[in-house]
Amino acid sequence: MQRLALSLALLVMAASAFAQSQAPSPFYPAPPPEQAPKVDQGAPLGNLSSPLGQDQPKVARTIIDSDAEAQLFAGAVKVVWGRYAKIKGAKPGDVTVTKEGALWRVKGRIDSVAPGTEGDWATIDGVAERISAGVVQIRGEVAFRIAKVMKGTPCKVGGTLHFKRSGKSQVWRLAEGDNPCDGAQEMFDLVYEKPVEKKPVPPQPKRT
Repeated sequence: MQRLALSLALLVMAASAFAQSQAPSPFYPAPPPEQAPKVDQGAPLGNLSSPLGQDQPKVARTIIDSDAEAQLFAGAVKVVWGRYAKIKGAKPGDVTVTKEGALWRVKGRIDSVAPGTEGDWATIDGVAERISAGVVQIRGEVAFRIAKVMKGTPCKVGGTLHFKRSGKSQVWRLAEGDNPCDGAQEMFDLVYEKPVEKKPVPPQPKRT
């Protein structure tokens, strides 16, 4: 019994001496990463998915329930960003609605030029799933870049987005337009601009 106890004591002493002679491993504990992972999106709003789910069926054609609404939306040419719209010097951005066969594509961008907001921008990229009276349903993504929010990281909402218009308004506003990073209402609008009608010039009488 004494021999067994003596043997165990010798093993413990040997293990301790070996551990002291061994250099500490640089990989345990693991060193912290040199740079934290970059995040390119904010937490999505309820019932939204951002980024777009890969398993969602691809939109092949735009369903048009209202020809009148579709005709109006085809004339959408401006983007207005409510966060900065009331600042002196603010200007609208551009949006294009193009038809690729039976599919309508929507793409636009606004770069803020109001004093103190230079470098901030908002974009939209997607396809119209359905156009009905007062509502344009777009599958895509809207991103907001604000220098003071998440250190300028773009915050996105994506999935099925609803742009709503009422009455005789020429503006479709994004219903899911709350910024997922700070909760602010962005008031992101697509604006229809009625083309200027050129009135025919009456013929002038010839001078004799």
